[in-house]
Amino acid sequence: MEATAQDVDAAVRAAHDARGALADRAVRAAFLRTAADRLEAARDGLVETADAESALGPARLTGELARTCYQLRAFADIVEEGAFLDVVIDHPDDTATPPIPDLRRYKVPLGVVAVYSASNFPFAFSVAGGDTASAFGAGCPVVVKAHPDHPALSEQVAEVLRGAAAEHGIPAGVLGLVHGFRAGVELIGHPLVAAAGFTGSVRGGRALFDAAAARPVPIPFHGELGSLNPVLVTEAAAAERAEAIGAGLAGSMTLGVGQFCVKPGLVLAPAGEAGDRLVKSLTDAVGSTGDGVLLDHRMRDNFLAGVAERAALPEVESPLAPGAGDEHTVSAGFLTVPAGRLTGEGAHDLLLEECFGPVTVVARYTGESEATAVLSRLPGNLTATVHLSSEEAAGEGRGPELLAELTPLAGRVLVNGWPTGVAVAPAQHHGGPYPATTSTSTSVGGTAIERWMRPVAYQNAPEALLPPELRDDNPLGLPRRYDGRLER
Repeated sequence: MEATAQDVDAAVRAAHDARGALADRAVRAAFLRTAADRLEAARDGLVETADAESALGPARLTGELARTCYQLRAFADIVEEGAFLDVVIDHPDDTATPPIPDLRRYKVPLGVVAVYSASNFPFAFSVAGGDTASAFGAGCPVVVKAHPDHPALSEQVAEVLRGAAAEHGIPAGVLGLVHGFRAGVELIGHPLVAAAGFTGSVRGGRALFDAAAARPVPIPFHGELGSLNPVLVTEAAAAERAEAIGAGLAGSMTLGVGQFCVKPGLVLAPAGEAGDRLVKSLTDAVGSTGDGVLLDHRMRDNFLAGVAERAALPEVESPLAPGAGDEHTVSAGFLTVPAGRLTGEGAHDLLLEECFGPVTVVARYTGESEATAVLSRLPGNLTATVHLSSEEAAGEGRGPELLAELTPLAGRVLVNGWPTGVAVAPAQHHGGPYPATTSTSTSVGGTAIERWMRPVAYQNAPEALLPPELRDDNPLGLPRRYDGRLER
């Protein structure tokens, strides 16, 4: 199934030729809804294939497919509403300094989008996932580089989407699918590819990001690469509900066998009696979690090696050692370390890097300054979480200060919750400072559509020449800003 350079070229050119079929917003909204309907109709077969290739289990995969269908329909609603076009119209004003000519601005699709599928979400971040759905919503055709962990599912989902496209007169080439490492490299360099979306490792994502920037014509590369997702537990919060926090942490870090991009990988917990109770609760809860299967043997090997390397560092302890189960599974666990070992000369920098799988690091801090010192060394993240006491959550003490301290670290800041479970909602932001992502955009939620568009302004263009979106009479009924006023 390895695609050749000729295969990639053919897929990209077919997608490029299909652009016009997505020009009508009504057509592409209907296409997105039909795609969701057809995926639901094919659910049983798709879930069976996905489970055979990923071992994620029918319950998890059925829920993920439902999320995928919801995303498709959500973008259909966004396309119909039209606010994403950001229509702005300013009529001439000779009294302004300098004078304002007739200006009309909106957003247009970029062109062919390359999508690189994720291993851990064979539906929601793959062929029919959020990158593809948002690109279609923007009016961009897509070529997907399938993930090697689910090739058969990728082919099946692609056929479902092409069937939905045919129902609305859209050419099958609107969705291309290629397999293989070389195909991914060829895809990012193809001159007709206008943007790319990626979910995966820091190493792979950074290589593609650099390739996108090194092209004769650089293109936007929206990559989600890696995230530690730190959690800070205040002393007051631990004193108030150590057991509940420990149990909640266990559920979050082991969910999906620790294979979610927002798994909490570093927890700052206080030293002392309250922190001890938290660690005991975490030990009991994680200890009752059964062994699980990682997505492939390469990930299993990397997990075991990563845990062993971290556990061998000075002053790192393993109250519940993560490791191998049988020849296919792994057991969940966690490591502890004095927080002082994460700062200063000889700091354990490895503990500040993501380890994919069911493990977290609990750093025991003594005093607020020690916790702050660790936070100051963290790279960018998708999420950052703080657990506060009831008084702190009410605005007393350092609650507001801690929230401000975490905000520069992540794209989503949580209070008294857990980061796993990324709601698909208009206000969602799934991104963050590098290396969490390579851009300031989100890959989840309605504003993900903005990644695949660019603004264009027309100056002094006669009404008869303007696209209907920019005409004074607003024939499409779009939300817009008209001479400084927001109209709906």
